[in-house]
Amino acid sequence: MSKMSRLNPLPGLDKDQVKAGLKEVIKDGVASQTMLTLTAGVFLIAFALKLGASNVMIGLLAAIPPLTNLVQLPSILLVEKIRLRKKISVYAATISRSFLLLIGLIPFLWSDRTALAFLFTGLLAHTILNAILVCSWNSWMRDLIPQNQLGTFFSKRLSFATIPAILLTLVAGLFIDFWERHFPDQAIFSYSVLFILGFVAGIIGSYIISRIPEPEMVESDNRINLWQLISLPFKDINYRKLLVFLGSWNFALNLAGPFFAVYLIRRLGMGMA
Repeated sequence: MSKMSRLNPLPGLDKDQVKAGLKEVIKDGVASQTMLTLTAGVFLIAFALKLGASNVMIGLLAAIPPLTNLVQLPSILLVEKIRLRKKISVYAATISRSFLLLIGLIPFLWSDRTALAFLFTGLLAHTILNAILVCSWNSWMRDLIPQNQLGTFFSKRLSFATIPAILLTLVAGLFIDFWERHFPDQAIFSYSVLFILGFVAGIIGSYIISRIPEPEMVESDNRINLWQLISLPFKDINYRKLLVFLGSWNFALNLAGPFFAVYLIRRLGMGMA
C-alpha cells in the first residue's frame, strides 16, 4: 500500500481494524505526551528565561496555546470541505512538530532578541498547526472509537501516557541540573537536547497516526453554515455550564501557572529536578 493510499479513509472498518487502530491511538498518546513533556510547561519557561525573556514575553508565550485554539473554528470548515481527517492530521502534526526542531536549534543559530523572536514565531506556528490537528483528530476519533468505550478508552490512554511522562519529567530535570553543573557556560544547550528529543518523539507520533485507520465521514443531507455549527452546542444547558467551569478553571491556570514556574526558578533558585 502506497503512502498516499494509506492516508485515505476506508469505506468500512471491521472489528479487527478498529482494535488494531485503538492500539495505535494509545501508542500515539505516549509519543505525544513525551513530546509535550519535553517541550512545554516548566521546560519551555526555563528555556525562555535562559534566552533572556522578560515577564511580558513569558506572558505572551503562555497566551499562545489558548489563543491559537481559536483556529479550530475555521478548521471545522477545512475538515468538512476536504473530508480527509487522517491526511489533515498527519500533515498538520508533522509540520507542526518540525517547528520544535527549529526551536531546539535556536541557541546554535541566534542570540538575544532574535532568539526570542524565533522562539515566539516557532511556538506560534507550532500551536496553530496543532489546533488544526486537534480539530480533525477529535472528529476522526469520534467515528473510530465505539461510543460505549469512549470514556474507558481515553482514561486508559491517559494512564498509559501520564505514568511515563511523570518519570520523564524527573529524568529531564535531573539531566538539566547535571548539564548545568558540568557545563555552566553552555547550560542553555541542555534545553536544545530536550526540544530535539521532543521533536523526534513528535515525528514518531506522526508516523503512528498514519497507521490508524480512518472511517469515511458520513455525508450529511443538511448543509449548515459555520455559525450554525458553532452555536448548536450552546443550546444545551449542561454544555454551557461546562464552558463556564472550563473558562474559569483555565483562566486561573493560565494566569498563575507560567509565573509560578518563574517564581520557583528566579526567586527561590530551585533546580529543574
